[in-house]
Amino acid sequence: MDSASTAAARLLSSDLMLEQVGPDGASEALATADRVLADPGRSASTLGGVTVGLWAAGPGQDIDVECDEVFLVLSGLGTVAFDDGSSIDLRPGVLVELHEGDRTTWVLTERLRKLYLA
Repeated sequence: MDSASTAAARLLSSDLMLEQVGPDGASEALATADRVLADPGRSASTLGGVTVGLWAAGPGQDIDVECDEVFLVLSGLGTVAFDDGSSIDLRPGVLVELHEGDRTTWVLTERLRKLYLA
């Protein structure tokens, strides 16, 4: 494989902010949308079984049960609250770790876009 082909195979997105996401049906209340950029089926040996994707939602409010995930907020504003009473304010640059089984309430005041690894 030549270097141009190798680079193209490694590039997941040339501009995350311009990547289109499509409705995923996970939350009608938040009009969620998703786009998987890389998943274990595509390249498990290089990603170690991790799915990398973009997610967009809101504005609005919804309740969810989470999987193990780390995400970086790219744009938008809101709060994610946990059943233990804690909450995290979401804004661009915030990096969050969610755990399998976390029960969350998402309150998004602006459409939120995040990059996630799950």
